[in-house]
Amino acid sequence: MADPKGFLNHGREAAESRPVEERVKDWNEVYVPGSLLPIITTQASRCMDCGIPFCHNGCPLGNLIPEWNDYAYREDWRGAYERLHATNNFPEFTGRLCPAPCEAACVLGINQPAVTIKNVEVSIIDKAWDAGTVVPQPPDRLSGKTVAVVGSGPAGLAAAQQLTRAGHTVAVYERADRIGGLLRYGIPEFKMEKRHINRRIEQMRAEGTKFRPGVEIGRDMPASALRKRYDAVVLAVGATTARDLPVPGRELKGVHQAMEYLPLANKVQEGDFVTSPISAEGKHVVVIGGGDTGADCVGTANRQGALSVTQLEIMPRPGEERSAGQPWPTFPMLYKVTSAHEETAALAGGDEGRVYSVSTTHFEGDEDGNVQWLHMIEVEFVDGRLTQKPGTERKIPAQLVTLAMGFTGTDRENGLVEQFGLELDERGNIARDADYQTNVPGVFVAGDAGRGQSLIVWAIAEGRSAARGVDRYLTGASDLPAPIRPTDRALTV
Repeated sequence: MADPKGFLNHGREAAESRPVEERVKDWNEVYVPGSLLPIITTQASRCMDCGIPFCHNGCPLGNLIPEWNDYAYREDWRGAYERLHATNNFPEFTGRLCPAPCEAACVLGINQPAVTIKNVEVSIIDKAWDAGTVVPQPPDRLSGKTVAVVGSGPAGLAAAQQLTRAGHTVAVYERADRIGGLLRYGIPEFKMEKRHINRRIEQMRAEGTKFRPGVEIGRDMPASALRKRYDAVVLAVGATTARDLPVPGRELKGVHQAMEYLPLANKVQEGDFVTSPISAEGKHVVVIGGGDTGADCVGTANRQGALSVTQLEIMPRPGEERSAGQPWPTFPMLYKVTSAHEETAALAGGDEGRVYSVSTTHFEGDEDGNVQWLHMIEVEFVDGRLTQKPGTERKIPAQLVTLAMGFTGTDRENGLVEQFGLELDERGNIARDADYQTNVPGVFVAGDAGRGQSLIVWAIAEGRSAARGVDRYLTGASDLPAPIRPTDRALTV
């Protein structure tokens, strides 16, 4: 145990954010660089090393949280790094992007603010990179087997790294022009700078993983060619079919899916554009959808110079405390203020710009077909069903609208599912068995493509688990970490 009295003597202290007026003028990460290390050993000391560490069960990766908290408290950074990497290929990703179900399951969180697990995690791995501790780990020998991984998001990258280290020759295919999947083009730079992806890619290249960007399986290369060339295939193509909003005026110019809007802003940071082809500059922006993707749209619009930003959510405003139906250690749906909402409030004189319990009825445009107004109505639950409240209709200015209402499944337009002959489950995801193998021998699936829209930590866990299934298929046995089953659900899901 780090410090038997740590949780009694110290309160929770999280990372320090840069001032709003500074950070909205750039695309760097919102936190003050280096602000964590002075406090992180104290925060790690708050971990109680519980006899039954519920944080393990809250984390799909089974991260050894009390162990690396203890190492961090003692400032044994190499020991902390080794325990951290034992279960997680990319802690710099999860430490920045995961909503921290581990913290929701922290035993200390029953009656006190939970341990700052994410902050400790990201501090350990950032310090390891700075110290040169993170090095390539090429296999001792090659198996002679080849594997294609389709998709380079967190699930695909995790599967590829595990299989490469097991001695297989692995090639990662990505339909976008750069490797990284949703990490590259779905996550704004201010949440995670892309240098973190780039150095992982270089590490993986040094280990032997090959990357093939700009190749879409199903269109640029048929599934049959991939199966003929490789001994096994891992499909980590995500759940990229966005939920649409079929209301009058949807066809107006200026109404876009979030994943049409966000990647262009990231491409500006990559140097592909001087300004984004879809920009919020000088416009009244409305974001439909109250989740993390919606918040990403809000933060992006703030940095592009929007006149105003309003975020709409059809569900009621969440509470600030756990409800009886979401007891510890489950992951509660609580009202949270992201960095993007802090920025909106600061720029708008205190108004976060969020409107709950409303539904869009239609869009109104000008004579040139550009969206100008969004019409909405308040809704409420009646007998368990959302119903509209008569007399509550109103409209707000909207010259750019982004739809961030989630995703419904794997892309079916490129022919990949049909060409492989894959079966789908009752939810429309690619079906798989306990080893993550589909109905097609030698073809495996990991991440959102098989699970449905989920968290980055689940994607990495599934990538690692699918890698073990592939390794067993190719060699008859595997020393890779034991997998989670596709049907597993943490206390947080």
